[in-house]
Amino acid sequence: MSVPIAEWQRLGDRFYRKIPLYQDIFDQDLELENYFVTGAPLSGAVAIYRDDRKLQTLRASSAGKAGISVYSYSGKLIRHISWDKSAIIAVGWSEEEQLLVVTSDGSVRCYHDLHSDFIPFTLGNGAEEHGVIECRFWSSGFVALLGNNNLVVVSDYEEPRPKLLATPPTDQVASWAVIPPSQSLSLSVEVLLAVQRTIYVIDASDSEDRMLQRGPFKHISVSENGKFVALYTEDGKVWVISSDFQNKLSEYDTQAKTPPRAMEWCGNNAVVLAWEDEVHIVGPNGASSKFFYDNWVHLIPDIDGVRVLTNDVCEFLQKVPGSSNQANSCPLFADPSFLPDVVEETFRLGSSSPSSVLIDALQQLENQSPKADDSIKLIRSVLDEAVDVCIKAAGHEYRIPSQKQLLKAAAFGKSILDLYNSDDFVDMCELLRVLNAVRFYEVGLPISYDQFVRLSPERLVKRLINRSEYLLALRISEYLRLPTEKIYVHWASQKVRLSSSNDQETCRVIVDKLKGKASISYEEIARAAFDEGRARLATELLNQEPRAGKQVPLLLNMEEDSIALDKAIESGDTDLILYVLLHMKKKMPLATFFRTINTRPVATSIIEALALEQDRDLAKDLYYQDDRRQDGSNLLLMGAVEQRELNAKTDKLKAAARLLQDSKEHAFQSKSIDDAQKLIKLQNALDHDLNTHLSGLSINETIFELIRIGSAKRAQRIQSDFKVPEKTYWWVRLRALVAKRDWIELEEIGKNRRSPIGWEPFFNDILSAGNTRSAATFIPKCTSLSATERIEMWLKCGQIVKAAEEASRAKDMSSLEMLRGKATGNAALEVERLISQLTPQKRR
Repeated sequence: MSVPIAEWQRLGDRFYRKIPLYQDIFDQDLELENYFVTGAPLSGAVAIYRDDRKLQTLRASSAGKAGISVYSYSGKLIRHISWDKSAIIAVGWSEEEQLLVVTSDGSVRCYHDLHSDFIPFTLGNGAEEHGVIECRFWSSGFVALLGNNNLVVVSDYEEPRPKLLATPPTDQVASWAVIPPSQSLSLSVEVLLAVQRTIYVIDASDSEDRMLQRGPFKHISVSENGKFVALYTEDGKVWVISSDFQNKLSEYDTQAKTPPRAMEWCGNNAVVLAWEDEVHIVGPNGASSKFFYDNWVHLIPDIDGVRVLTNDVCEFLQKVPGSSNQANSCPLFADPSFLPDVVEETFRLGSSSPSSVLIDALQQLENQSPKADDSIKLIRSVLDEAVDVCIKAAGHEYRIPSQKQLLKAAAFGKSILDLYNSDDFVDMCELLRVLNAVRFYEVGLPISYDQFVRLSPERLVKRLINRSEYLLALRISEYLRLPTEKIYVHWASQKVRLSSSNDQETCRVIVDKLKGKASISYEEIARAAFDEGRARLATELLNQEPRAGKQVPLLLNMEEDSIALDKAIESGDTDLILYVLLHMKKKMPLATFFRTINTRPVATSIIEALALEQDRDLAKDLYYQDDRRQDGSNLLLMGAVEQRELNAKTDKLKAAARLLQDSKEHAFQSKSIDDAQKLIKLQNALDHDLNTHLSGLSINETIFELIRIGSAKRAQRIQSDFKVPEKTYWWVRLRALVAKRDWIELEEIGKNRRSPIGWEPFFNDILSAGNTRSAATFIPKCTSLSATERIEMWLKCGQIVKAAEEASRAKDMSSLEMLRGKATGNAALEVERLISQLTPQKRR
């Protein structure tokens, strides 16, 4: 078994390694020197597109294939995007593996995954007029350099809002680079422009000259953490300086007569330069190493290293890694005296670290050597640390034999320990199974441990889905206990897009496959079918969706309005029903809309309630369409009540009457509306004549007010004209006179022999008004009442003597005895007299 250090290269006091990932990547007919190559962060896909500035050999195999080809790192074609638009200026990737294509006229296409359609937008800000020269991308945005040196930044692909940065110098730009917002001191994007012999730093508000004198700089590259900047000078030297331009950290003379094609950072630790078939890696203090290849070389940087891609090989060049926190935080150029890396301290020749001794002890044990026990005794006090280092080092290894060796050593060490938490060991074993599976040639995702930590398992599964690696995505999700619904939905959506079977067969296959799977969104699958023009299949798939809230929006998009309304009604969700009804009302003629809801009482009730509250005209049309005359008339009456002007009020009443005039069933309502019109006109005339306000009152209220203000004759005329019942009129007159305190008129009325309403109401209302004297005049007329009730009435008026006389006439001794207790003075004497009159008669 080969040892890991065979792949290491010493660079100063550090080690770097070149890991072979894949071989025989591309067909030899694909001349990579004539193509631009760009890779997605975190070992994502690789996009290749032709460099139109170079002449190429015309081959039959390449005819008609102009565009962008997306490959895995193992050379597997994932997708080809045909292109017949403006010239492609730049292609880049986001960390979410979104493909960005920028053209010369400032048009941008954002492909959100490796299969779906794109979302277009434009840069504006003069891009169409001056043209786009170059672009620089970072994980969530990019900056475009225009022909007039203006810089346009897009910071968010979900809601792209291109903005101009500060005005740059007008001189020719030799090279440039971008510091992302997350890495800049200003927390906004900063652009480094190499102009003449210096460098300008451009941000949103300022353009600052850093006053350098060694330019022009042919290449500029910024480290992953944004703390260091590499500059390639005209005389072939590489400078490494701090990003604030205060400290020069390293210098390296390439002794090359031609500038490199590319210069990229290897993490935060070294700078990699590439010529046609030669690669230099420059470490701290100018230490360097060179690699040579048989084919044209392309560099693809990542967060922890650089991939070297040729037609024949794909290799990963990185510093021999340590634990993830060291890899992300150690500023190598600033302080090279950091703690040793876990892989280096384990495998370095002559290493005496605990992890190295533990591996040596394992080898001795396998060789049945007694020295294994001696080795364990040497590290017994730090054995737990040795186990931890072996576990971490296994995660950073690409070679499976090295992974097994390290994990076996860790297992051996923890078996000796009395107490050890094995969670990290188990987690690493699970993780390595996943990493090895996705690194396999058929998949082509050579992701490192640090990249996986940043990417997360969920996003790794998403990348597998985008590559149609559904089985592997399912296995990994089940293995890592992740949800699997999105995998099934994506598979079904692709099945819909690519299947040549008929709609019924395709639906059957999908439903059978997804039967019993929880939380499956058939709505997403149906939407994919609808987007492909398979409306019938979309409808059948939606029937499998149990949530009406998911079904309805898509059915409306499909113009299946009636089905959408039925689904909403079945759900019992009134908000959802109302949403469908408003959508239908907006797009349908009213007659069609009303016919549609006419057979659905729930929908009719909801639209009627809404119309009565917000849109009376709609309610009017609804009642007219359904021939609901009384409801339509009531609606007009409501409108008449709300009107203030006489003409408008009477017009609505006339309209209400017309709706009912031909219907015998509604004769009473029609007559009432006619009376209302007469009353309104009469009230208006009375308002004018009497200078009062009667409008809006009912007939009874109008009579009441007229009597109260002394217009009794007009009140009688209204009674006669509107056939107000006599009893009703007497009640209104009584209360009006009481309210007026017209006691004389009330006493005159009391001289009548009879009253349609009786005389008790007169007594009660007058007494309630506080006039006991007038109230008492009506007691003798209440002949229909019993003596006891009349006695009570006299008492309410404070007339005890009259009450006693009433009791005497009724020969009610018990009432007289009761009155005796209440009477005083002369009243008491009179009560005694009346009692005495009854007493002898009682004895006889």
